[in-house]
Amino acid sequence: MAAGKERDREGGEAADDAAAGGTDVVAGGGYPAACDTPARKLLYDMVSIPSPSRNEERAAERLVDFFEANGRKAWIDEVGNVRAPANDAVLLTSHVDTVPGDIPVEVRPAPSEGELPEPSDVRVGDPGDPVLWGRGSVDATGPLVSMAVAAVKTGVSFAGVVREEVDSGGARHLIGDRDAPEAVVNGEPSGWQGITLGYRGLLEGTYVNTSESGHSSRPEPNAIQHAIDWWHGVEEAFTPDDAETAVFDQVTTKPISVDGGLSDDGLAVEATVDVQLRIPPSRPVDEIHELAEAELSTGTVRWGEPMPPVMESPRTDLARAFRVAIRSAGGDVRLLRKTGTSDMNLFAAAWDCPMVTYGPGNSDLDHAPDERLPLPDLDRAVRVLTEVCRERL
Repeated sequence: MAAGKERDREGGEAADDAAAGGTDVVAGGGYPAACDTPARKLLYDMVSIPSPSRNEERAAERLVDFFEANGRKAWIDEVGNVRAPANDAVLLTSHVDTVPGDIPVEVRPAPSEGELPEPSDVRVGDPGDPVLWGRGSVDATGPLVSMAVAAVKTGVSFAGVVREEVDSGGARHLIGDRDAPEAVVNGEPSGWQGITLGYRGLLEGTYVNTSESGHSSRPEPNAIQHAIDWWHGVEEAFTPDDAETAVFDQVTTKPISVDGGLSDDGLAVEATVDVQLRIPPSRPVDEIHELAEAELSTGTVRWGEPMPPVMESPRTDLARAFRVAIRSAGGDVRLLRKTGTSDMNLFAAAWDCPMVTYGPGNSDLDHAPDERLPLPDLDRAVRVLTEVCRERL
């Protein structure tokens, strides 16, 4: 959606809401009637701007416009991150990028109890609640917008980082470019009533092998068979002894891509397998690396830089502040551990300060074709984040 004409500024809002909105810099087009607060309008604008990884510039510019329209200095750094530093009692940070996928941006009411909107099999929102559909509404533009608005309301630091969905390049740059804040709230969908305290780590590798070409009737295994045998050994090595072991506490293994066959000159058989191993906080990354390599009989594995697992305490002052704020907003607190990874893994490895991950949205809809966010959940998340930040100032 191209940059549009000037729209009316906000009027008649409560004082703190007016401080968080009041911008005529927009993504274009008219707002649905339900987008009647600064947070909802910013979310509509941001979701309307395609922002797949490495193509976040227009969305980043919209965020900068929002901060500048509300009297905050902000800029886009050399890797594309949106930087709005202020009071480092809290750093609110989420990612600007989304995965690809064109989901028409619209607001629809949540259906009645017992009904589901087409084409979804996931229910979100109370009956009649306005629900915004669009790529990124959950992962993680909803969390990103709630943090931008809360940062303007409270004067805490903010960073919108890029490339989280591919290589976390924005978070890696941020860590190397600034000192540790006093606390970090990372933005990912936890549901407005939940806080995420743990993520598994990630170890990525590429297995490569080559064998002499020969007739397929020969009994000797070729490179492709060696690759298969290695991967079966890795899977077996990390199969838990107890079938009841929670997924979060397991090392799970997944081949991501496989390529094999005759070399271009026809003289060799080649095999390449890209793999991912998810690592729980209870297992050191070095141990996982060694056990996987122990299954090699031939070939080599090139390992990428690991993403270490993280498990934060629920008893930090930051986690307590979230519990109080969620309850005061009428929520039932949920403490979460997630089986994937996020930029919080990197922040926790680099910075010795309390942190949690928080944001509106049902993570079952991450990257999904029916991605959508109830707008009242966005409002509640802004309220929770604002209360947490004010408590820490």
